[in-house]
Amino acid sequence: MARPALLDAEGSSERTCIVTRAKGLPQNMIRFVAGPGAIVVPDIRRELPGRGVWVTARESHVAEAVKRQAFSRCFRTKVVASESLAAEIEALLAKDCLQALSLASKAGQVVRGFAKVEEAIASGVIAGLVHAADCGADGMRKLGQSLRRRYGDERARPRVELFASGQLDLALGRANVIHAALIEGPASEGFLQRCRKLTLYRSGSPGAESQDRLSGPGSNWE
Repeated sequence: MARPALLDAEGSSERTCIVTRAKGLPQNMIRFVAGPGAIVVPDIRRELPGRGVWVTARESHVAEAVKRQAFSRCFRTKVVASESLAAEIEALLAKDCLQALSLASKAGQVVRGFAKVEEAIASGVIAGLVHAADCGADGMRKLGQSLRRRYGDERARPRVELFASGQLDLALGRANVIHAALIEGPASEGFLQRCRKLTLYRSGSPGAESQDRLSGPGSNWE
């Protein structure tokens, strides 16, 4: 049986991971291109020109691709992949999440502050909640109770706990952001999709991107 093509396949909705040879949807994978100087460049938004290769969005898979020199084999030419590539991608994914949160805020799809978040939950129009990773348990517990009253289950909407308060401050242009609600809309969904991908990348667990609670170690993006 012929091996699947590992370079981009025009018109194909699935891509093949160069580490596992498993097929997957582009949104669950990381695309790479050969940049200037034959440097392997991660294409987080899948928009850079040129043919690319794909790795399932898990930190361990990217590290394995570097270790095996899989990029040179699949590009069919000598390319250089940084030994810290896996960590660099985590930072890029986190930055992409926070930029998407900023866009959602500019689109009017983010409300901040405990009281306003409670009001948004009661209105029934939220797509999810954002809690600072360093917030206190009491506020999260009370908002969880609000979710149960409105939806019957506090897991009815995803909860993002990926970023420290300082990172949320920068993304939203406000000080001391601890809790925020995402109002239903395309910008909010774009942010949540990116958070699922970051959670999957960090955890390496199948299905992690669909969990109701999206959490993990704080990003080093500044």
